[in-house]
Amino acid sequence: MVQRERKPSSRPLVLVGNPGPEHVGNHLRNAAETLNMPVRLCNSDQAYRGWPPVAKFNWWLRSHRPTRLNAFGRDVIRECAETRAGFLLATGLAPLDAEALHSAGRSAVVRMNFLTDDPWNSSHRASWFMRALPRYDVVFSPRRANLEDLRRAGCDKVIYLPFAYEPAIHFPEAPAGPQEQEKYASDVVFAGGADAERVPYLAALIQAGVRVGLYGGYWGRYPETRAFDRGLASSGALRKAVGAARIALCLVRRANRDGHAMRTYELAAMGACILAEDTEEHREILGAEGVSAVYFRSIPEMLERVRELLRDAAWRNRLASAVRTRICSEGNTYRDRLDTMLRFAQGERTQ
Repeated sequence: MVQRERKPSSRPLVLVGNPGPEHVGNHLRNAAETLNMPVRLCNSDQAYRGWPPVAKFNWWLRSHRPTRLNAFGRDVIRECAETRAGFLLATGLAPLDAEALHSAGRSAVVRMNFLTDDPWNSSHRASWFMRALPRYDVVFSPRRANLEDLRRAGCDKVIYLPFAYEPAIHFPEAPAGPQEQEKYASDVVFAGGADAERVPYLAALIQAGVRVGLYGGYWGRYPETRAFDRGLASSGALRKAVGAARIALCLVRRANRDGHAMRTYELAAMGACILAEDTEEHREILGAEGVSAVYFRSIPEMLERVRELLRDAAWRNRLASAVRTRICSEGNTYRDRLDTMLRFAQGERTQ
């Protein structure tokens, strides 16, 4: 797909997010650079640093409050002022309170949030963040399920914008030689945290004799999955794990009210044969049943689909090729998403 070149902006972008290579904040920083836009990334992890007992007190007894919430907000406002930023883009439940966002607005900075998590998820819910939400000029949500909730919470402009993939990270990569092939091989690979709601799916596959590869946090906590826990994976290791797997399982987070996940796009771009939880968004993104992905609505149906796919290597290869072509030819990179956000933001500036 031919990308339109954006002229360098005279007003830089300040990002608030995690700079880790697998995080959306880093993907958006890379996207800004490819759009020839001056960008600064403020590491949101800095807001949570502090003496551990105080940090735990703030997290558990003060509504998931970052220890340095006020100080971090001042740092971000200072960054906006020093760079003469035109745009502030926060990712997820960013550690910016209502006062910091109000200060940014006084400086004619367009305030945006790409809301990677659902703030009504009990694991994330924070009163300080809910007070800050209406201060954003535009909130982009990758889940349709919370759009009306965001409007009722006072957000003036709410827009559905799906996740995406980063071409420099999410691409097919086979293991290098027989030793790596054996290391990463699996019938079904799953990459993601061990949420309690996910354990029954993986446990059912294991009990059925399927060779499972689990990457992500906390799978070792559960006796059903402990022996298949392969730990956290770097981006390169995950590509090889997907390349060595026959099937990649794609689950959403129900507590997050997800219709799709970051991994939806990433697996497709890495050339996986995707077996996905059946949602309206998954079908919209990944395409027709049996053509570019396979879907399931229950554990028994998942097991049956796995058996069908494992019996048919040619079908798996067709699915993997079709879904990668679909995702990688339709403008689904984080550069595309940032371009969309900036176009909305520029509309806000002209009003």
